[in-house]
Amino acid sequence: MKILSIESSCDETAAAVVEDGRKVLSNIVASQIDEHRLYGGVVPEIASRRHVESISGVTSEAMKEASCGIEDIDAIAVTYAPGLIGALLVGVSFAKGLSMSSGKPLIPVHHIAGHIAANYISHPDLEPPFLCLVISGGHSHIVEVSGYTKYRVIGRTRDDAAGECFDKVARVLGFPYPGGKYIDDAAKSGSKTAYKFTNPKVSGCEYDFSFSGLKTAVINLVHNAEQRGEEINRCDVAASFEKTVADILGEKLMAAAKATGYKKLVVAGGVSANTGIRSKMKKISDALGAELYLPEMKYCGDNAAMIGAQGYYDFLAGRRADGSLNAAATLSLEDICL
Repeated sequence: MKILSIESSCDETAAAVVEDGRKVLSNIVASQIDEHRLYGGVVPEIASRRHVESISGVTSEAMKEASCGIEDIDAIAVTYAPGLIGALLVGVSFAKGLSMSSGKPLIPVHHIAGHIAANYISHPDLEPPFLCLVISGGHSHIVEVSGYTKYRVIGRTRDDAAGECFDKVARVLGFPYPGGKYIDDAAKSGSKTAYKFTNPKVSGCEYDFSFSGLKTAVINLVHNAEQRGEEINRCDVAASFEKTVADILGEKLMAAAKATGYKKLVVAGGVSANTGIRSKMKKISDALGAELYLPEMKYCGDNAAMIGAQGYYDFLAGRRADGSLNAAATLSLEDICL
């Protein structure tokens, strides 16, 4: 079964053709990073306009690379939530029009479910149930995945997402947007123990995260040094910050794994590309005697292949949409379980 998938939840216009949820026939991504870098972050209005300009060409390129015509496609999958509402609407509107004109079924896909499904592409042997840590620019979740369309969120961020924290810290350190890669690179030559940052505790749920205080601590450190005319070692700050984030994520995931008894641990989302965090997750899984699944680097960030992978399992579960499908800026994973 071949699925044409479309992703436009933030600043990547992407289209892919995925066969049977695991085989990627094409995966085209048009990035807007260079333009948004001028502003230090994603400008929603600009993102929406660029999606409008790119989506038709990106979809055509994905079909061409997969050697497919619309007659070869069995269904169309599209990210409809969560994300930037204007950006989502571009993808949803395009997918609805294509579905109506071609008569192909339309499958609405949750963005976070797509990130989780990226691991199905990288690991053809991976099947639920498992415990998944989702870490991206907008989300930080610990999710119990009991089936391909069944989720229970047992931990989440109370404020900033891990990826957002990386970007804000990178900005104050003078790194370009998006800052995650620059912090990762700088941390490799810095000292992880040069600075001691606090590990925020969250009352009410032992698996929830909080990154706002950590972000503020790093910003205050840098600003105070500037006010005193002191130079800081950016690599040391990056390494100490990265270690703190990895420790927080690792501590929560380990506690959740022990409590639930899962021996399959999965990590997903853009921040899963960070080498320090990947190394920490490996140590956690080894300590627990658990299997660890990480997506290939090319499937960590936003892409349409992951949407096609999840769309396949949503289709099998009976999920369909019609012309009334709308985008949603926020939507819990637990609200879409089948």
